[in-house]
Amino acid sequence: MKQSAKKITAALLCMTMAAAFAGCGDYSEPAATTPDSTPTAESKNEEAPKEEAKDEAKTVGIAMPTKSLERWNRDGEYLKQQFEDAGYQVELKYSDNDTNQQNNDIQGMIADGVDLLLIVAIDGNALTQTLDDAKGANIPVIAYDRLIMNSDAVSYYVSFDNYTVGKLQGEFVRDQLKLDSEAGPFNIEFTAGDPADNNAGYFFNGAYDTLKEYIDSEKLVIPSGKKTFEQVATEGWSTDKALENMQNTLASYYSDGTVLDVALCSNDSTALGVAQAITSDYAGTNTPIVTGQDGDIANLRNIVDGIQTMTVYKNVSDEASVTLEVSKAILAGNTPDAGLLSSLSAEASYDTESYNNGVKNVPSYLLVPYVITKDSLQRLVDTGLYKWDSENKYLESTASTT
Repeated sequence: MKQSAKKITAALLCMTMAAAFAGCGDYSEPAATTPDSTPTAESKNEEAPKEEAKDEAKTVGIAMPTKSLERWNRDGEYLKQQFEDAGYQVELKYSDNDTNQQNNDIQGMIADGVDLLLIVAIDGNALTQTLDDAKGANIPVIAYDRLIMNSDAVSYYVSFDNYTVGKLQGEFVRDQLKLDSEAGPFNIEFTAGDPADNNAGYFFNGAYDTLKEYIDSEKLVIPSGKKTFEQVATEGWSTDKALENMQNTLASYYSDGTVLDVALCSNDSTALGVAQAITSDYAGTNTPIVTGQDGDIANLRNIVDGIQTMTVYKNVSDEASVTLEVSKAILAGNTPDAGLLSSLSAEASYDTESYNNGVKNVPSYLLVPYVITKDSLQRLVDTGLYKWDSENKYLESTASTT
């Protein structure tokens, strides 16, 4: 009872003191110590930089497929640098060409609360459940370079016109062999990419469709008879598998001295293996045309040395600049569209119809690739991503690949 009386007395005393303070006309509680007070104009200005800093601190999760291909090392590090220079935090993961690991890596980023996901899928069909989780967490997803299939969580696709990559290879072969004027016949073999990579079919079809009229007329002949993507696909874009496949083809169809005029390879990692096979196992005396794609350093050396003939280059700085602007718009709560390209120097188009991932037409930003030969290597130097070596003979990368 005594304790209760004391509590009641104390409460009445506090109420009396509060009323006394409220009645004093010259009393005002300092704004700095009033957490729920309305900020003055001056305090609002002081808080503005904090809000800006909060936006800049947003985190972008980047999921790359592997470090075993130079292309993805270059893209991953360059993207990371561009986003960090723009004030964002970056969580960059490489998944060792393992779809389970990539799913786990992306799940980890979702758990970390990233604000946006940028994904190069190892297998475009293997991320559906994980991306459902991303959508549930309100994390937008950009498919980078490779379209992600069977998911409505994909907000945008940023890549190159991949059919045009193959078309450029086919047109190069057509022009080099003068197929519109020479009688032929000429022998050609195809090496395509990874069946799990949605882009691989576009590359192959672009090249094959361009050359189909010459194949149908037998001006171009395929001694192995391998005319479909499935017959010439290379799992994982593996250099070793491409080497083994070409060695088998040469042993089976060219060991008697039959001339191979063209080895049309969808990218540089497969071209590297094919070129090794031709160097070691080809019985002919001519130098076949060897195509590629990506501008890998080893392949650029082969171009200088006359072992590979060309590569189709996809400028990663252009792809990254478009990706950065799309990401900034999304993170700012805006909806990117064709107008975004007007402020960029990159040559690209905005397409809302051509790329359907099985669930939806994914709005796509498609950049323009171009052909590189020995005579046009300086064009790569002009991108700032390559430099000449000390003897001005070969190119070196200026980007970190570690």
